[in-house]
Amino acid sequence: MKYLKLLILFAIGGFFYYFLERMYNGYSAWPMVIVGGTCFVLIGLINELFTWTIPLWLQGIISSVIVTAVELVSGLILNVWLKLNIWDYSSLPLNFHGQICLYYAILWIFISLGAIIFDDWLRYWLFEEEKPKYKLF
Repeated sequence: MKYLKLLILFAIGGFFYYFLERMYNGYSAWPMVIVGGTCFVLIGLINELFTWTIPLWLQGIISSVIVTAVELVSGLILNVWLKLNIWDYSSLPLNFHGQICLYYAILWIFISLGAIIFDDWLRYWLFEEEKPKYKLF
């Protein structure tokens, strides 16, 4: 059941991210479903590891680090190695090989907060896990 739960969360998170990116950019690429799903599952595992003791703001920062790391690895594979050119941050300041940049790392904090809350409530509604409660500080 645990793997099925993770697969369901992966699919929901992946497609949700794909459509979020389509609304923001006007386009997306199918590998972003995989990248988004991976990030969503990893973000959701924060509460599995730390229960509810970690403040929400810190979860957002940890999530941003996770997303940025996944984005870097994905970018190096998809954009550099496979030459799919899905995104390119090279025109933005403080970027690393055009695959990650400070602007998006900060933006991921706020987007991740939504993903954290969405994941927690999905787990509560779909899998009868503990009702979400948040510690702000």
